Amino acid sequence: MTSQLGLTDRIFSTASDRGLAADIDKALDQVEAMLLSEVVFADEIADVTGRYLLDAGGKRVRPMLALLTAHLGSGDVTDVVTAATAIEITHLASLYHDDVMDDADRRRGVPSAQTVWGNSVAILTGDLLFARASQLMARLGEGAIRLQADTFERLVLGQLHETVGPRAGEDPVTHYIQVLADKTGSLIASAAQAGVIFSDAPPELEGPVVEFGEKIGIAFQLIDDVIDLSPQPAETGKVPGTDLRAGVATLPLLRLRELAATDSDAAGLLDRLQSDVLDRAGEANSPEQTSAADAAIAALREHPVTRATLQEAHRWAAEAVAALQPLPSGSVKKALTRFAETIVDRSS
Repeated sequence: MTSQLGLTDRIFSTASDRGLAADIDKALDQVEAMLLSEVVFADEIADVTGRYLLDAGGKRVRPMLALLTAHLGSGDVTDVVTAATAIEITHLASLYHDDVMDDADRRRGVPSAQTVWGNSVAILTGDLLFARASQLMARLGEGAIRLQADTFERLVLGQLHETVGPRAGEDPVTHYIQVLADKTGSLIASAAQAGVIFSDAPPELEGPVVEFGEKIGIAFQLIDDVIDLSPQPAETGKVPGTDLRAGVATLPLLRLRELAATDSDAAGLLDRLQSDVLDRAGEANSPEQTSAADAAIAALREHPVTRATLQEAHRWAAEAVAALQPLPSGSVKKALTRFAETIVDRSS
């Protein structure tokens, strides 16, 4: 699992590093087993729909991060495994809701849940999974319940703010970055924080790992904005421009809108995207309309604003690594640094 996530021999090169990797892999097996035992419902329909995206796979990034930061403390991961499982179930639940909000056709290489069962079943399945995650966190006490509630609140606020858009006079890019911090960064940050809390690591390390998690979460989503334009749906599990086709304004589009005020070529591309993609969000298109949308999305993919988005993702990743400065030197700090590099180097 650690090699799948990109924590390669370059990081786990010494005996202690390899020991850390082995410990994380062993604990990830425990998380996987707990996921399989907890995402089970007595109701037959709920049992099938609740396991649907779990069975579709996933890289378990958030549990891995929690288990990694746990080694800043005692290394006892008994409670960390429970918290990491709850956080992964929370993430899983959010995917059901996100796909409904975005009207996404695919997730993890399979048809999205609402495509198979409809919006209502997908939403209710997400609700059931959120409830199950809360039950798990309740086993760990009041502090864990508060962590879960605070994270859930930010997830919902992020989705709400994405849905309603920026207020009058608010900078769209600033608004968008805050949405990413709430929707993606908060859950990654809570995973990193859980590892510190439930391993009895020094409390002063909570702040740095939370900052790391939040900033790497933003970088993670900005890379997703670039991947969304990828021409390889077999690798990404999505049709190129899935977010744009759903009417979601990602950072390349926001940067293009800024540039269009002074650049006629950017303005022309923006007009094409508006008429051929955004204005047709959710509609059934003819082959000619689909071809026009594909061409506009391909043009955005090749435009400098997409390269600028990639550069911005690298900047957030660098800031995330800088936040780790107070951590003690050693295998954990090296692995977190490599994790940040892997996030921005991924292609799917």
